[in-house]
Amino acid sequence: MSGSIGAASNYPEDSGRHPANSGLGHWRMSSRLELGPLPGAVPCARLHAKHIFREWGLAHLADDAELIVSELMTNALKAARVQHSIQPIILHLLASREYLMIQVWDALTAAPAPRPHAIDAETGRGLEIVTMLADKLGFYHPASGGKTVWAALHISTTPPRPGA
Repeated sequence: MSGSIGAASNYPEDSGRHPANSGLGHWRMSSRLELGPLPGAVPCARLHAKHIFREWGLAHLADDAELIVSELMTNALKAARVQHSIQPIILHLLASREYLMIQVWDALTAAPAPRPHAIDAETGRGLEIVTMLADKLGFYHPASGGKTVWAALHISTTPPRPGA
């Protein structure tokens, strides 16, 4: 079973399917990073993503995209710790002419779910942040098991001007 995360209006109707089948474009660039479920995985993934975005000419999306990477990787790391066996967490970055896709896989099949939190809580708002930053968001269960949570950012044709 697959589905979308939350109830925001920016989720496509088909967000439960693999994003490659969601009309987001033909992926021209791809990067995959597999990491052990260790605390250092999140900063490693973020640094990797930062360099990839720069190489792909998407530095204008880097701040939001890096934050999405951090939040999704943190959730995957927490999910990996629940498993009885050690499974990696996987960051997969894709870019088409229109979208930057951030996908994070973990072995836990449980659907991602925003959890209630106090307004001053220091944790528990990762999916809320991703929802605010991403243009599209969802998850799916690949045939190989686990789940992949994905977020897509629209790539504008011209980067924003500094200070705009």
